Amino acid sequence: MTHILGLTGSIGMGKSTVAQMFRDLDVPVFDADATVHALQGPNGALLPAIEAAFPGTTGPNGVDRPRVRDRIFSDPDARRRLESIVHPAVAMQRQRFLDAHADAPLVVLDVPLLFETGGESRCDSVAVVSAGPDAQRARVLARPGMTESAFAAILATQLPDAEKRARAQHVIHTDTTLAATRAQVAALVACMGAREGG
Repeated sequence: MTHILGLTGSIGMGKSTVAQMFRDLDVPVFDADATVHALQGPNGALLPAIEAAFPGTTGPNGVDRPRVRDRIFSDPDARRRLESIVHPAVAMQRQRFLDAHADAPLVVLDVPLLFETGGESRCDSVAVVSAGPDAQRARVLARPGMTESAFAAILATQLPDAEKRARAQHVIHTDTTLAATRAQVAALVACMGAREGG
């Protein structure tokens, strides 16, 4: 039986780095964000449906994300309309990934809003990537174009880190050295492999 590990974490916690560490250990990783970007990128499968629902928001480069964001930001109905287009398509890609790796002892579903969307119900266990608030703030504010207000707005859409840690079975700490974080990931992979093998 494949063990499905959900991987999540708030902005700036180092989740992408940790996901790559799993890949480096030959663990298959499904990247929900990358899947959305591909579906909405140039020649993406969702462009016709999104253009029909939100005229003028797509072009040769795919979805104009800022323009769509402006349309749905304060309109819950518009947000639900977009989600009704995107979520089933992502679910289909996720199922294809799981089918393709059905023989793997461990697979990772990398989903930023795992708890917020109820995605933990599809996982056997969840690992939260976490760092202290100072490390998180420094990382996020170092990103190009990021502001305090934008950071605050993003945090408002995410469950607090403490709540994520309380709900997860595993916590991977990244406010340490890369080697120490890598060791945590390797220990988790070894533990999961032993559990599935035993």
